[in-house]
Amino acid sequence: MSEQADLILMDTEERMEKAIEALKRDFAGIRTGRANPALLDRIVLDYYGVETPLKQISSISVVEGNQLFIKPYDKSLLKQIEQAIYASNLGLNPLNDGIGIRLILPQPTEERRRELIKEVEKHGEGAKVAVRNIRRDSNDHMKKLGLSEDDEKGYLEDIQDLTDQFVKKVDQTITDKSEELLKI
Repeated sequence: MSEQADLILMDTEERMEKAIEALKRDFAGIRTGRANPALLDRIVLDYYGVETPLKQISSISVVEGNQLFIKPYDKSLLKQIEQAIYASNLGLNPLNDGIGIRLILPQPTEERRRELIKEVEKHGEGAKVAVRNIRRDSNDHMKKLGLSEDDEKGYLEDIQDLTDQFVKKVDQTITDKSEELLKI
């Protein structure tokens, strides 16, 4: 019986870890003014009839602190990549030089940084909700096992400890991203 409870605990931790990873992926798409190839992770193109991520059909490198250079493996894609960047709503103007595409990331204004921090906090709250939902599901599963009262109480406390631990991780991730946004 406690073997099932241990599996529930392991599954809980794994799912909470995935919530943190999803939050970090969301944060990678938030522009800080520093060049980061992860900024382009959500851009996909129609490549011979298949939706293909930009990073699979080109090399993306950081040229300077605030500049990305996208060099497609197939030069015929330059115009399509340029259009995909415009359509992505990243607010970037691609510069096509015939070989690749240069993206210069402007430094966000103080007001824009504050807006981005609010966005970061909103994503963070979403991650906390996800962690708490995982806790609720795990508690429900644990209660259905029919463990003795003491064992059940101990396992529910373990789940709560995991929840507290992951909520702290979410808070730390929010703090780190907010500090990164405030640096000039």
